[in-house]
Amino acid sequence: MTGAAPAADGGPEGVTTAAATRRSRRAVAAAVVGALLVLAAVVVLLWSRQAVSPVDAGFARDMQDHHLQAVEMATLVREATDDPEIRSLALDIQLTQQHQAGQMYGWLESWGLPQNVREPAMTWMSDGEHGHDDEAAALTADGLMPGMATRAELNELAGLEGTDAERLFLTLMIDHHVAGVDMAEHAAQEAREQVVRDLAGSIARAQEAEIAVLEDLLAARGGADG
Repeated sequence: MTGAAPAADGGPEGVTTAAATRRSRRAVAAAVVGALLVLAAVVVLLWSRQAVSPVDAGFARDMQDHHLQAVEMATLVREATDDPEIRSLALDIQLTQQHQAGQMYGWLESWGLPQNVREPAMTWMSDGEHGHDDEAAALTADGLMPGMATRAELNELAGLEGTDAERLFLTLMIDHHVAGVDMAEHAAQEAREQVVRDLAGSIARAQEAEIAVLEDLLAARGGADG
């Protein structure tokens, strides 16, 4: 009795081996392509982060915080007074600065950058050709950005009503705007992204004009000390 002859190259075993080889090659190729895509994504992300200047990123982060405190103060005074002028001004601050804060949040998201970082605020104002290495860029003793109200001042505002609340709100908001204008002017001059320069310039012009309105309203109420 003779043994079975070995399968020819074109037989079932040969076909199975060839198919397995092709599948293995496809799997290796897919893995290589996947790895290259991941590497490309990492390179693009790192490049995009490096391409965003410290001024653009720092302004987007710090002005968000600055704006959101203005929104908080405007909300408090609207709850404390029935004066139509103050309520109208406060509503404009709420809507405008909340919207602008949202724009800046969106920039950081689109750049692939975190909304918060460990480095101190305002360091970006020391960057650029016209860096601010002075008190304008320095944090206060409480670690706050210039113009920011302290928690004690916000609590005081929350506890006042009527004209007293209006006076404190106007006093705090004037300081807030003065510092905001300085930040915005620096970003308008030093930011790399045109969209940042445009919004920063708009903020500087609008708040500069609004300071005069705030001062007139405060004077009409007897000044900061009443």
